[in-house]
Amino acid sequence: MPAPSPGPREVLASSPEAGSRAAAAGSSCRGLLWHLQDKRLRLGLFDIDPGHKLHQMTCMMQAGLWAATQVSMDHPPTGPPTEEDFSQVLTQVHEGFELGTLAGPAFARLRRSLGLADEDYQAALGPGGPYLQFLSTSKSKASFFLSHDQRFFLKTQRRREVQVLLAHLPRYVQHLQRHPHSLLARLLGVHSLRVAQGKKKYFIIMQSVFFPAGRISERYDIKGCEVSRWVDPAPEGNPIVQVLKDLNFEGKTINLGPQRSWFLRQMELDTAFLRELNMTDYSLLVAFQQLHEDEKGLGSSLIFRTVRSVRGIQSPEESGAQNRRLLPDAPNALHIVDGPEQRYFLGLVDLVTVYGLRKRLEHLCGTLCCLGRTFSPVSPACYARRLCQWAEAHTE
Repeated sequence: MPAPSPGPREVLASSPEAGSRAAAAGSSCRGLLWHLQDKRLRLGLFDIDPGHKLHQMTCMMQAGLWAATQVSMDHPPTGPPTEEDFSQVLTQVHEGFELGTLAGPAFARLRRSLGLADEDYQAALGPGGPYLQFLSTSKSKASFFLSHDQRFFLKTQRRREVQVLLAHLPRYVQHLQRHPHSLLARLLGVHSLRVAQGKKKYFIIMQSVFFPAGRISERYDIKGCEVSRWVDPAPEGNPIVQVLKDLNFEGKTINLGPQRSWFLRQMELDTAFLRELNMTDYSLLVAFQQLHEDEKGLGSSLIFRTVRSVRGIQSPEESGAQNRRLLPDAPNALHIVDGPEQRYFLGLVDLVTVYGLRKRLEHLCGTLCCLGRTFSPVSPACYARRLCQWAEAHTE
């Protein structure tokens, strides 16, 4: 598929005042949001209030996303997908900034295939409540946000990463159509933000793997290696719940029961896809949530869902080939797997690191310096194999 067109189409966006009216419509929810403030602090999430250094930027993101989503609501894509769906660039001009929407029709189709209504997407990402910021253990300089309802995750990206993502977007969509219950994070939008003729900043939007987060007790970012994969746990009583790493996971097991075979097979399918794209250094996110007694062993709580694609519902034979499973009747079911005692949140994220010259040099340095210990920058084939081996060794 072609890269995004170099000449973006510019339109005058719906005014920020329109977004403000949407915010006013959600004011009845503010009491509930304030009621949840203490809970957020315990999770290490912080409202980006007017005094925050990122407040102005996130307000622009909210107003811009409200207007961008309105375009897809007013002009929903029809008919079969086209190459233009993946190459379109729409730039909306606001007072003081511009917001670009890249491959808007393609992402609108993807959101629809997930059963996500544009009205809900707009309400969560628009000016109805402040975004939440959290401190990440990632070594990148990216900024990380959550929508006020914690359903959607936003992350700033480098221009090169965005180019890679868009180049592979058609194949990503095809993979999700072939494997509707894939563990890959669901990407929902790619945007650029430019303030007063300054340099463009890029960010992506995806479904949060760790949603709903209320009862999650432990979170991990797994790469299947040892070097730099330890996080000092927060002192007892510290309000921030950290995302831990591989070495912190030692001695723990993911007990999936009869769903283990599905999980291992899906890991093989998804990592094989990323290997074909020459990707490396992605992460398996894992979180634990203790099931209540009345939730354990409830076969009736499982339903067979099909994420619809443009190809429609598949035959039983194709369903088996697609490695579908019983999904819990819960929000974010695609990233939730229930074991006998625990609910697990599982998803593959950070899908845009190409094994190019930089990663090859990092691999050479790691080989010389790490004295036999496993480290992150390795070839896509080795990385995929190693992460699948980690999954097999740490599940039962």
